[in-house]
Amino acid sequence: MGQYAKNTNVSSELSRLEIEKILIKYGADNFVYATMNGKALIGFTMYSKQVKFILPLPLKDEFELTNTGRKRTENSQYEAWEQACRQRWRALKLVVQAKLEAVECGISEFEDEFMANIVLPDGRTVGDFMKPQIEQAYIGGKIPKLLPMLDGERQVGND
Repeated sequence: MGQYAKNTNVSSELSRLEIEKILIKYGADNFVYATMNGKALIGFTMYSKQVKFILPLPLKDEFELTNTGRKRTENSQYEAWEQACRQRWRALKLVVQAKLEAVECGISEFEDEFMANIVLPDGRTVGDFMKPQIEQAYIGGKIPKLLPMLDGERQVGND
């Protein structure tokens, strides 16, 4: 489990609501939320861009045993799982708020802060699209021609 807010008592639902309020404050709209086994999705529109975050959540089975290897009671397992979920929602709130404040203060631009989470027309995020290309660039030592804004191939690190 992460360190930030690891002992929080703020419910996941309240954190999600706080995230929405923060987004509204900074000008976002068109919200969507979903939960699936092991993850949650939060999406919104801002600056004419669709943005989505997939929040990885632990599975309840991951908390069957304590750190010492002892089997937990069903109630203890649920409480440990719920605590881990609350921690992740608080961390997501922190990330979203920090990114929006950086944009608001002029430290960075919206597209720079949220680039990996901007949704492309095919439903993938920019991060989903770029990760394999970045990996290939490092493996092969060349930037693929598919990378936006680049003509031809360049050697990585030889600018």
